[in-house]
Amino acid sequence: MIPSAHKKYNCIIVEDEPIAAEILETFISRDEELHLVGKCSDAVYASSLLSIHHVDLMFLDLHLPVVKGFDFLRKIKNAPVVIVTTAYHQYAVEGYELDIADYLMKPIPYDRFLTAVGKFKYLMNAEEALLEMADRDYIFISSGKKQIKIVLQDIFYIESLREYINVHTKTETFTFKMPISKIEENLPPNLFTRIHKSYIISQSKIEVKSANMVQVNGKKLPIGRTYKPFIEL
Repeated sequence: MIPSAHKKYNCIIVEDEPIAAEILETFISRDEELHLVGKCSDAVYASSLLSIHHVDLMFLDLHLPVVKGFDFLRKIKNAPVVIVTTAYHQYAVEGYELDIADYLMKPIPYDRFLTAVGKFKYLMNAEEALLEMADRDYIFISSGKKQIKIVLQDIFYIESLREYINVHTKTETFTFKMPISKIEENLPPNLFTRIHKSYIISQSKIEVKSANMVQVNGKKLPIGRTYKPFIEL
């Protein structure tokens, strides 16, 4: 038995296929930092688990009986970080509207599970960031004891994931604990445009555009309904 002191993150499995749930449970049991507090096969039971336990991470099957996974997610207030499990590729697009940490395609290989959990842990460990506009050419973002200089021209797009942001640049992706609205306030509006509750893009980096989507650095990003009237792309 691993001492419970090693356990850090509470997680639940919401999965109606017994074999898939069992595989996830086995994978979770191999990680000392993950503690499975419950598993269930439908959204109703999942809601009760979330109300009883503090849950950091939810493995969510999208193809649930009665209430589908995404509908369930939209109803949750203060949802935990979510890793989606599905056998259907087409659901990934719908997930843009929600803050999904990662998608696992069934049957789930162990190395893909490790990658997804790694993303979750990275998010949980990202430090609160402080923003400073040095001048209009670059920004300084302080995270912990580090000060990271980001040249505005190097930014492709900024992505929100709950209380974190990913700043995608030419060289790498930086993750900070900061609401997307905070960085939006500090970016020059002639260079950057908010296109979605989860995305800000660099206008000069647009490769393809349509009424519902822009492509930046090969990535198709959706234009949110509420932002369409304000966007002149």
